[in-house]
Parts: sequence; C-alpha cells; structure tokens
Amino acid sequence: MTKQNDTGWRDVARIGQGSWYIEQGDKSEAIAALRRGLDLGLSHIDTAEMYGDGRSEAIIGEAIAGRRDEVFLVSKVLPHNASRQGVRAACERSLKHLKTDRLDGYLLHWRGPHPLEETFAAFEALKQEGKILSWGVSNFDEDDLDEALAAAGKGRIACNQVLYHLRERAIEHAVIPWCERHGVAVTAYSPFGHDDFPAPGSAQGKVLSEIAREHDATPRQVALAFLTRRSSVFAIPKAGRVTHIEDNAGALRLALSGTDIARIDAAFPRGRKPQALPMI
Repeated sequence: MTKQNDTGWRDVARIGQGSWYIEQGDKSEAIAALRRGLDLGLSHIDTAEMYGDGRSEAIIGEAIAGRRDEVFLVSKVLPHNASRQGVRAACERSLKHLKTDRLDGYLLHWRGPHPLEETFAAFEALKQEGKILSWGVSNFDEDDLDEALAAAGKGRIACNQVLYHLRERAIEHAVIPWCERHGVAVTAYSPFGHDDFPAPGSAQGKVLSEIAREHDATPRQVALAFLTRRSSVFAIPKAGRVTHIEDNAGALRLALSGTDIARIDAAFPRGRKPQALPMI
C-alpha cells in the first residue's frame, strides 16, 4: 500500500489477506494459508475483535509467530466498545490474542453510539504509546467521512475499509473520490462478494473467463485486478486455503488493459448511487 498521508502506513501489496469466518474452518489449514500468503508477499493481514470473538485474531497470532515484522497487521474495534476506555480495553485484548505489542492499523468497525471525537481521541492516545501505528474507519459513507475529518483533522485518517466487489460498486460514486481527495486508503472487503461470485456459465462469468484466458490468469485474479485498478484501492480476500491464497497472489502480476476494464465495466455496471452505503 503506497503511503497515502502522514499516518504511518508503509508500502504493502495491493492484495492482502482477510480473515472473516476463518475460525470456522480447519485451524492448521488456515495457519498454513496465512503463512503461504506471507511467502508470496501478501503482507497486509486484516482481522477484527468481532471475528469469532477473538478466535480469528488468535489464529493469526499463531500464523505470524516469528514473522511479525513481515506483516502489516490491522484489527478493528466494535462500535459498542468505541468509548475512550472501551477502545483501550479492546485494543489490549486484540494485542493479547495476536501475541504482538502493536497494530499497524486499528479501525472503527462501523459507526455506533459513541462520539467520533471520543473514539479518535482514544486512537490518538494508543498511537502516542506505540500500540497502534495508524488508525482509520470502516463502512463510512461520504457524509460519515466528512464528520470524521471534522472530528479528527487533516492527515489522521489512514484508511476506510468498505464493501466492494464486481456486483457492488457503490463506493465508486463518492467514497473512493472522497478518499482520494483526502489521502485516505480504501480497502475492499469481500472482494468476491458474499458467496456471490459469478458462475462460469453466466454471462458475467463468461466475460471474466474470456479475459482470464487472454492473460493466462483466473477469473478471480481478473476480478481482483479490476477492483485494485486505482492506486488508492486495496483488497483483502479471505485467507482460508493455500490454493486460494496462491490464486489471489497471482493477481499481483496481472495488469488489465483499457479494453479489459471497459469490458468488465460493461458487464458489471455500477448502477446508481444508493441512498445508504451497502455493508455486510
């Protein structure tokens, strides 16, 4: 991830590793997949206290043991824990689960009952102590981002993590442009949809397959390359199996042409701007 502002985000690959529901699969397989991802340069690993009530974080902690300095590690605090003291307690729990002394990024999972000023003050205090190196938000629409900027000031919000896949392109209307104007990185979660990736025999699936064949790639690699075609956008597909990780990593080498992008854009129209930002 190219450094977007002065928040401390260092360079990581545009494709990372997500961990939502990772605790529901085979633990040893998940650990092997995460480690293989690091081998292939997928250094951005994302998790949250919500994922399995900390079990996802614990699995990641095992996977990165001895390799912490290779990882750009991000976790998220639940909205109901986002008071000044609640943030601190939640961060300490996450650090314990992950067996580390710091997070590279710490995000507010979505907006909740606590004032943004209070949450951000807690983030800043943790940053001063070196327990987090940067902080940001998740599931924030344009108006939320305006409020966050007013509360935080310029140059402090490092990232906005949002839902983004081929069939859900709402963030292209306002969120991505806002983030680009203000130097905020955009991280796409669920980049293959939630069990909603186009079937090979569908009209949309055929477009992806045709482009994939032309590049000696796979349809999912084409999807990831399209979603991360802008330098401000990064993606964190789930890291559950080694085969999936290896396929995801292949997208790092794929460069789509203008014609490819136009074909995908036509097959997956972004539609009108919705009244509310989609999230899952």
